[in-house]
Amino acid sequence: MIDFSNKVVLVTGGGAGIGRATVSAFAEHGATVVAVEIDERRADELRVTGADVQVIHGDATDPVDVSSLATTIGARFGRLDVLVNNVGHFVTRPTPFEEMTDAQIDDVYRMNLKHIFSVTRAVLPLLRAAGAGASITNISSIEGFRGIPQFAVYGAFKAAVTGFTMSLALELGPEGIRVNAVAPETTDSAQVPLDRMIHESQRHHIPRWIPLGRFGTPEDIAGCVLFLASPLASWVSGTVVHADGGALAAAGWYRDDRGTWTNMPVIKGNSLRPAE
Repeated sequence: MIDFSNKVVLVTGGGAGIGRATVSAFAEHGATVVAVEIDERRADELRVTGADVQVIHGDATDPVDVSSLATTIGARFGRLDVLVNNVGHFVTRPTPFEEMTDAQIDDVYRMNLKHIFSVTRAVLPLLRAAGAGASITNISSIEGFRGIPQFAVYGAFKAAVTGFTMSLALELGPEGIRVNAVAPETTDSAQVPLDRMIHESQRHHIPRWIPLGRFGTPEDIAGCVLFLASPLASWVSGTVVHADGGALAAAGWYRDDRGTWTNMPVIKGNSLRPAE
């Protein structure tokens, strides 16, 4: 059994969705978890779970909060065994690239890449204090590996997470610190509430849109994070786990109403076959 007893784990954005599931997974396996959450209500909900979770109300994208966070962890524990950079969001609604403002681009950068730099840099001394076996896992997205129309900037920064992950893995490898990433497909969560996003008339298609027949859950992603931080992944570094139900491998292929694989959109009635 995976055991994180006597391990200190930091999860950014730990109050909901993938972050909340990740906090719970580590706590259930014995870890002392530090969860950073910007939303006060979610932070309060975490505090009453009864698990060994130290909740810090703060913004992982704010340099002042990040510096304070590192100082707090250092004072309380003297080290950090696992860092999970979980925070990320589309930020904007679907927007053609030429209509994106500089301010919007900066916000997407801050939310999806810059904070990974700042949080990681701030806690690196604590990871070094934990010694060989410490690890970093960055939550990326399938959109860093395929195109995503009207979210070009988001896709670009998610792709950059992979480059950072691989390069930092080389830098820290000689010290025994591993760096990996997880790239989820759409995960049903507070940020992406599929029951409100997919019209009822289209929900019967869901089992055919993803090769494994469903969208992901926060627990699916948390399981991958748990594995990457565990001794089971002691020789895994500089890689990305694609937690996507086979979606990236499918590359646009899905099954129509009759179960036939196709890469054609709905163009005639309810069939996904091309018109004859």
